[in-house]
Amino acid sequence: METMLGGHLLHGCDYNPEQWLEYPEVFEEDLRLMKAAEINSVTLGVFSWSVLEPEEGVYDFEWLDRIIGRLWEADIQVILATPSGAMPHWLTQKYPEVMQVRADGRRNLPGKRHNFCYTSPIMREKIKELDVRLSEKFGQRDNVILWHISNELGGNFEDSACYCEQCQAAFRQWMKKRYGTLKRLNQAYWGRFWSHSYTDWEQIHSPAPHGEWTVTALEVDWRRFVTEQMSSFCLWEINAVRTYSKLPVTTNFMDFFKGLDYHRLQRILDIVSWDSYPQWHAQKDEAPVAVRASAGHHMMRAMKKQPFLLMESVPSGVNWRMFNPLKRPGMHMLSSMQAIACGSASVQYFQWRKGRGSYEKFHGAVLDHKNGSCTRTFADTARVGRRLKSLTGLVEGTVNRPRVAVIFDWENWWALENTTGPRLDIDYVSCVLAHYAPFWEMGIDVDFVGMDDCVEGYTLVAAPLNYMYKDGYADKIRRFVGEGGIYVTTYFSGMTDESDLCFIGHHPLEDVLGIIQEEIDAPGPEFENSMIFNGISYPVGNLRELIHVSGDTQVLACYTDDYVKGMPALTAHSFGRGTAYYIAAEPDRALLNALYKEAAGKAGLKNPLGIPLPYGVTVSLRTNQDGGGLIFVMNFKNEPAELCGFGQYTDGETGEIYKHQMILEPFSCRILISEETV
Repeated sequence: METMLGGHLLHGCDYNPEQWLEYPEVFEEDLRLMKAAEINSVTLGVFSWSVLEPEEGVYDFEWLDRIIGRLWEADIQVILATPSGAMPHWLTQKYPEVMQVRADGRRNLPGKRHNFCYTSPIMREKIKELDVRLSEKFGQRDNVILWHISNELGGNFEDSACYCEQCQAAFRQWMKKRYGTLKRLNQAYWGRFWSHSYTDWEQIHSPAPHGEWTVTALEVDWRRFVTEQMSSFCLWEINAVRTYSKLPVTTNFMDFFKGLDYHRLQRILDIVSWDSYPQWHAQKDEAPVAVRASAGHHMMRAMKKQPFLLMESVPSGVNWRMFNPLKRPGMHMLSSMQAIACGSASVQYFQWRKGRGSYEKFHGAVLDHKNGSCTRTFADTARVGRRLKSLTGLVEGTVNRPRVAVIFDWENWWALENTTGPRLDIDYVSCVLAHYAPFWEMGIDVDFVGMDDCVEGYTLVAAPLNYMYKDGYADKIRRFVGEGGIYVTTYFSGMTDESDLCFIGHHPLEDVLGIIQEEIDAPGPEFENSMIFNGISYPVGNLRELIHVSGDTQVLACYTDDYVKGMPALTAHSFGRGTAYYIAAEPDRALLNALYKEAAGKAGLKNPLGIPLPYGVTVSLRTNQDGGGLIFVMNFKNEPAELCGFGQYTDGETGEIYKHQMILEPFSCRILISEETV
């Protein structure tokens, strides 16, 4: 993907004109106000199946043809969606088998979104017929630039999966392909436990609340299968729209969404896009929310190491949380610039105009039910549009190229949180974000990568709660550290293989880590403990490994209390030209800040300004092929922030020169050009 589709940053929205066909004056107003807000792209057709095909085999494209033509005249580009995310009632009435079956065996009733069975031949055939016609009619239109496949795949309100008999049969075939023989399957599943050995492939059934849910490897395999089936369905639609079109394809991801392995799904896409809805102003301290939003952006960019698309955001407030605050002055601009800073080529919204009825009638949009352009939200949106337009030449050809990677792996997530013990409330995402936050606070960009991804080119790799080791992962890390890399991992890592079978004998990276795992303690909160690192005492949480060091491993911190007093809690071990750190106990944020500051220093990492940053301020760096860079300096505090001690930089937008000092306004972002190669 080029930095920008169509040669410019996209500023756009989901647009649903089919909801307003009886109000022709609304479209005319929309067109006029889109130009006023510097909207240059819209996403059409996401939920339009019942209008595009009001009866089986009866198609009505006239309204869409007319709107795409008018948008072309207005120089507005179109991202055209396939409408499989929500099925029309004629389809579910005639073919009830297209609807999902729940884990308890009940078939869903019609309605909602994401209610389709991705295995159903009828569902696949019906959406293919429509997609091919869309491809033929619109796939070569001048202002149609991208296919948007379905919508938030797997985003069902209850579950991502369908448990119907067609899916069960497909699952059995998938298992045959994966394991080959029942003997291999039973060995991988430790099937003799509780007499659960399979003697016939037909005995295999997905996990269910009223059936088998105790075989942990089955749960992981089922989730792998669901991702494969959804990828197959997505590819089915991709092939359909490519019948008459060569346009790139995307589908919108959803942050840390547990239901589907995005590392797998992204392989069939040309461009990664996602929907970002941070809960700004949930508390006075915006930094934790900014950390998670930033992590989502970095994850999406890292999947293809290229610019991504922010497909959905909101310029005001959402409607589906317990508390739904509006964005305070400055936050819409700042959150939009945060996306660009982390590698996005767009800022887009759901949606352009609020609907009059149904579930999302009070979800934030650019246009409210009243007042047209005479609103604070419209003014904020227009300001973002003007700024993006002016930034196009500045960011072209740039993208983030971090030297730090954090391992985030969906299969590890599934296995870790499905295992019984040592605690039942382990939260993988929260742990990963806790390890990411110190880099955000230091202003050091990060890639999120899976265990299957390459780690060459990174200087530091962090692998928190890396419970499962996939085949080849240990060898990959051994080479990384041996060749000079810095590796940080934690308690409850390297416990099982990819079938969720515990390793026996020793830890797969025992030689690299220089430690021997013995036990892991999970006491209640009344059993407090701490560790002392660099003369400072830090409390530890309620997961604490008992480890022993081997060889020349350096003990950096020991437990201070209880029967483990004096035992290692934090270690460092030299291996080859690199160093491996091991955190044996659940750390608090202050300890992680201190440890990663030390590790980053050892790795020669620093932010592009080369200075410590005030809390709530971060920087992100987009570089071009020549090494020059744009430094996005962002203040997520609702008060001014002062930066001191850096060199000389030019403001890329105003031309102002900053020497050694800068005052950032509340909720603001400045974009600097380094006078030297970054």
